[in-house]
Amino acid sequence: MVLLAAAVCTKAGKAIVSRQFVEMTRTRIEGLLAAFPKLMNTGKQHTFVETESVRYVYQPMEKLYMVLITTKNSNILEDLETLRLFSRVIPEYCRALEENEISEHCFDLIFAFDEIVALGYRENVNLAQIRTFTEMDSHEEKVFRAVRETQEREAKAEMRRKAKELQQARRDAERQGKKAPGFGGFGSSTVSGGSTAAMITETIIETDKPKVAPAPARYNPVYHPECNPIMTDEGCIVHMKIEEKITLTCGRDGGLQNMELHGMIMLRISDDKFGRIRLHVENEDKKGVQLQTHPNVDKKLFTAESLIGLKNPEKSFPVSSDVGVLKWRLQTTEESFIPLTINCWPSESGNGCDVNIEYELQEDNLELNDVVITIPLPSGVGAPVIGEIDGEYRHDSRRNTLEWCLPVIDAKNKSGSLEFSIAGQPNDFFPVQVSFISKKNYCNIQVTKVTQVDGNSPVRFSTETTFLVDKYEIL
Repeated sequence: MVLLAAAVCTKAGKAIVSRQFVEMTRTRIEGLLAAFPKLMNTGKQHTFVETESVRYVYQPMEKLYMVLITTKNSNILEDLETLRLFSRVIPEYCRALEENEISEHCFDLIFAFDEIVALGYRENVNLAQIRTFTEMDSHEEKVFRAVRETQEREAKAEMRRKAKELQQARRDAERQGKKAPGFGGFGSSTVSGGSTAAMITETIIETDKPKVAPAPARYNPVYHPECNPIMTDEGCIVHMKIEEKITLTCGRDGGLQNMELHGMIMLRISDDKFGRIRLHVENEDKKGVQLQTHPNVDKKLFTAESLIGLKNPEKSFPVSSDVGVLKWRLQTTEESFIPLTINCWPSESGNGCDVNIEYELQEDNLELNDVVITIPLPSGVGAPVIGEIDGEYRHDSRRNTLEWCLPVIDAKNKSGSLEFSIAGQPNDFFPVQVSFISKKNYCNIQVTKVTQVDGNSPVRFSTETTFLVDKYEIL
């Protein structure tokens, strides 16, 4: 099957959204779609019509048509199956099958169309996978922004620390009557006077700021120590993304209603010379996670030796595309598995409510970054009066929320509390929602080594690990 284009058009042949999968001018696609209604026989019901050069496979959708334009030698059965998938995608993004609604969500539809067809050929995907793939883009963008902000804060803190050390060294040298150390390049000399400290501080902050190299990935990953983060011919040509997403719901009076975690290892190879490889997986999970390998991966080899390799060792992994080779799932109601517990205690007082919120990290091996605990507030009662707080807070008067912000929660900072007062009832402060990211995954599944199939020689590789929240709330 060679699919030339997929389009949603009106019954008059006006294109609302069209995606071409081969090189084609706008005039050409508009002409094909304009000719389509004229070819239909109104007296009979068909699912396709043909011209001398192309075939139209179509499905009516109220006042619109979902149309696939294919070559005449394509397989009509495959065309019809692909058409059904396209038709099912549209209601996923559009609440109504109307022209305005289709136009409003045109980019969402184009992204979904691209998951179904690549270079004119149907991809082996279903509706659930399309939904997952298109949603992953927004998650990656969110992770990129959060990781970048965390790195910037860490860099600024490190620069301030270095500046203080240099200033302290200069003061110590002056007290001891020694020559203060010079700063700068070759041949730099000392500067006396009160302006020196400020000058040193400014120099350190400007010159020590890390230079960010452009990377092909969406967000800045955590790389394996053997590799250079800049992908070059001499660098790491095997890269893995290890991503976990958690969905968790707890009751306000305690008890875990549901916790579900999904994880996946995505493999990307940049050079076909290293397509025939095996991944050595280290699984230190003790929570009963369910593992599943890709259908093309040798399941027996993975079960026996924790190696991810293709069933046919003569074949290579795809090059320059992300391939999911291993995924896992954990579903539980065991309270001890909750990574971060949140207790919210609103108590009525004479002037409204006094609210106490506590957090505690139960997984000491985790480091959670950019934690935001969002508490809903009653509308029209003004800002809350903050008592004691670990971390910082933001009051969003438009959304009527209080955001408790904590840059890092780890084993050294595993618990904290917030107290505030405001007019309202206890039910006004639920559901509490939590968001965070982490560079360490929850289930502790890692790739420790990559080797070639022939000769078992090691291959340099890089990894980026992300653990993030899909939904985390206390009802």
